[in-house]
Amino acid sequence: MDQEMNYGSDYKYIPTTSVNSGLGIEILPDIYSHTIQIVNVVYVGEKMAEKFVLIDAGMPYSADKIIEMTEERFGEGRKPSAIILTHGHFDHVGALIELIERWDIPVYAHELEFPYLTGEKNYPEPDATVEGGLVAKMSPLFPNESIDLGDYLKPLPDDGTVPHLPDFRWLHTPGHSVGHVSLFRDKDKLLLAGDAFVTVRQDKLYKVMTQEVEISGPPRYLTADWEASKQSVERLAALQPKFVVTGHGLPMSGEQLGDSLTYLVENFTEIAIPDYGEYVDEEYY
Repeated sequence: MDQEMNYGSDYKYIPTTSVNSGLGIEILPDIYSHTIQIVNVVYVGEKMAEKFVLIDAGMPYSADKIIEMTEERFGEGRKPSAIILTHGHFDHVGALIELIERWDIPVYAHELEFPYLTGEKNYPEPDATVEGGLVAKMSPLFPNESIDLGDYLKPLPDDGTVPHLPDFRWLHTPGHSVGHVSLFRDKDKLLLAGDAFVTVRQDKLYKVMTQEVEISGPPRYLTADWEASKQSVERLAALQPKFVVTGHGLPMSGEQLGDSLTYLVENFTEIAIPDYGEYVDEEYY
């Protein structure tokens, strides 16, 4: 493929980190989550497998780290068959262009997310007025202009299948973004939730830094449709997942996950939805 790509003009390094930055966790033999600063990227594929897939693409300027840990897990010079995006916010596409230029591989996303991945439309501005902690107040510093992936961007199939991952299906889980998706594997009830919900309170600096485990709704400062978000969490909880990896925070499993997810669904308004903020009482999309 020969296609010029670019980030938005507000693309920049974000100086945030956590105690888990650099931590890799093997949830199952073929599911490996690695934390870069404050966000997780996930590999689907057993160690040294010939074929594997990368879910999401980390923070701005993290390409070298992603390439390094890819080769540590799968071998020197190895590359994934594809990158699957849960959505296109800056902390999930931050290294995407450098990775594509290095690996020359396709990127799959929901078609509703395409305007934000082809340079056509910017995400809503991060909401610094939303109820929350210091990270929410810092959020206007975060990039929100769309990137342009050109011809490398491909739509996820309409039938719910996931390219290169035959055991998975994708589910449309909007709210945090209009084209947000989560991935589910029925045989072992593994859920890759993206930011549909997370396992750390992402708007509070202390909890982001310490990664204190606490199931929560999507990051408040970048969520523009709370009713859709609530419905998405309810849909994911109905799957009764046994393992979950979210975009932020540590993986959860078993009874802790079941109890926490049930509690989130039953108390979504109190736990997740802020008392005030620009997008609380309206739908942006």
